This record gives sequence, structure tokens and C-alpha cells, in this order.
Amino acid sequence: MKKTDNKLALFPILFGFFIMGFADVVGISSSYVKKDFGLSDSLANLLPMMVFLWFAVFSVPTGLMMNSLGRKKTVLISLGITLIALLVPLVAYRFEMVLLAFALLGIGNTIMQVSLNPLLTNVVSGEKLTSSLTLGQFVKAIASFSGPIIAGVASGTLGNWKLMFPIFAAVTLISGVWLALTKVTEEKSGEVSSSFGKSFSLLKDPVILMLFMGIVLVVGIDVGLNTTLPKFLMERTSMPLEKAGLATSLYFAARTIGTFSGAILLMKIPGRKFYIWSIVLGIAAMSLMIVLSNLYAILVMIFCLGLAVANVFPIIFSAALRKEPQRANEVSGLLIMGVAGGAVVPPIMGVVSDSTGQTGAMIFLLLCLGYLLFNAFRMKND
Repeated sequence: MKKTDNKLALFPILFGFFIMGFADVVGISSSYVKKDFGLSDSLANLLPMMVFLWFAVFSVPTGLMMNSLGRKKTVLISLGITLIALLVPLVAYRFEMVLLAFALLGIGNTIMQVSLNPLLTNVVSGEKLTSSLTLGQFVKAIASFSGPIIAGVASGTLGNWKLMFPIFAAVTLISGVWLALTKVTEEKSGEVSSSFGKSFSLLKDPVILMLFMGIVLVVGIDVGLNTTLPKFLMERTSMPLEKAGLATSLYFAARTIGTFSGAILLMKIPGRKFYIWSIVLGIAAMSLMIVLSNLYAILVMIFCLGLAVANVFPIIFSAALRKEPQRANEVSGLLIMGVAGGAVVPPIMGVVSDSTGQTGAMIFLLLCLGYLLFNAFRMKND
């Protein structure tokens, strides 16, 4: 049966991508928590690790769970966990409770990313998948962009940065109710006999393995920039945290513009070509940022980095879904497991920056970008 686009169901699903972006609040939160509790870089970077570690644990099980529960119900479960996570810091603001909150946020976000991406395939036709996934990332980027601004307003105007959590909790509740009331027709995936072994066997395919490693590193770079840019600006220009935190907003503003543009351009430009030029831009921007000392020049490079990273994730993800369309749930679970790169890269950067400063952490990200360029050249055309 030929699939037709379901525009009515598309809107609550895209709104789910907005909730997905709440995980990126860990970047600016780690800076505030570090200040509140007097933590070292390596200890403060446990926060992003607590969010993204769970992608390694729950991604594949979630892909299997979707075969029984369905994609929509799985997304609703993720929204419920996210809502609880956002309320925890309001109940008790201690470091161990903050770790618990971000662990729950990571679990909810893992389940959401595994289930929401393939749920989108139930409401859009195949030829629109890459641009639709990119549009979802655009909506996610709006939330990521808003987080540091809301935190700054809550801290400066309301006197408490943690007041952003009830705002996000209310939006999450709205998203859950909207999706629950929306009818989504899910096609049979044909994956009822899936198992852990069959899911991981996908990595025997060199193309899937290559795409998986691409996800690991692009998410690691994204989270690494998210957590390190404010500290980099503070070290390089002596800016206070309240102002340096806006570097994260600038980065996500660029990502927002990049994903919106990408949703349009990827309808006409092959994903591989777009991928290659994005990473070339990222390598050039990172290289210049490492040696520059002028504030405005650094801000321009941060903006370019946001543009460079913006569309890599959906390009890789859609390529994998097209490679194994009959095993979409398993592929989604496996690739989202690669989001655990966000738990691996920042701690390494924290260790490096404790020894060499934030510049050393940025050089490490430059090496990661170098691998992505290699990855892009090896990827087949759409």
C-alpha cells in the first residue's frame, strides 16, 4: 500500500522533537552546577555523561520494545519519564539529585529518540524522509537554542536559573497530551522476531557500522561544544558565565538556521555532498577558533560550527533507515545507541582541559571532525 503524508499527525510528532531538545540544557546546566557546587571540569562533565550514558544501555531494548508496544506508546512513555526528570531538581537541589535528574532525562531522551524518528516514517512518504528528519532537528534546535536564554533570564531576572525546569515540564505535559489525542496509523514493521543478537548483527554490515560511528562522533562533538563553549570563552576572553553562556545560544541559533536551510536544500542536494561540505566548514571554523583571540572573530567561528554540525545527524540517520527499511526499529535503536558518544567525548575533554585548558579540548574535537570527513567521503550517494 502506498503511504500518503498525514499532515495532521505530523505536527504533534514534530513538537516531540522540541521536547527532545531539552536534553541539550545539560550544557548550560553543567556550567551553573559547576559554579553552585565548586566542581572541577572533569566532575562537572559527569552531567552530560549521566544524560548520554543511557543511550548505550536503553537504545536497543527500546527498539525491541517498540515491536510490542508500538512507536506512539513508546514516545508517550518517554515523555512521562522526561516530565519526572524535570521536576526532580525542584524537589531537592543537591548534586546527587541533579545527577539523578539528568540520568532520568537521558533515559527519557533515549526512548524518545529511538521511537520518535521511526514514528515520523509513519506520517511522511519515503522521498521526504531526509528533509522531514532535518525539519525535526530544526524544531529540536529551537529548544536547544532557547535553553541557555531561558536559564540566563531565570538567573538574571528571576534570581534562580532552576526556574527553567517548571517551564520545560509544562511544555512536556502539553506535548504528551497532544500526541495522545492524535491518531497515528502505524504500519507493521515485520520485526516481531527481533532479538539483541539480531539487532547487534546489523553492525556486521560495514555501511551500518560506518554510519553508527558517525552518529557516535557527531553527537560527541555536539555535546562537547555545548558544554565547553562557555568555558572556552571565559578562558579566552575573561567573560563572566552569564554572558559566556550565550555562546551556547549562538551555537544553537546557527544550528537552528542550518537545520531549517537543510530541510529545504536536502530536497535538491545529495546528502553525501551536503555532508562533505558541512564537515569541511566545521574543520576550517574549529581550526581558526583555536588560534583566534578576538571575541567577535571567535563568535563568527562558533556560528560556523553550528551550521556545520546542523544536518549531519539526520543525513546519517536517514541513510541508515533507507539501507534497512524492513528493520527500521532495530536500526533506529542501534543508531541511537551511538548517541552515547555524548557520554564519552565530554569526559575525555574534561580530562584534557584539566591538564591543558579548554584549547586542548577543542583540539580533541578537531580530530573527531577529521574522522567525520573520512566518514563522509566513504558514504554512498542518496
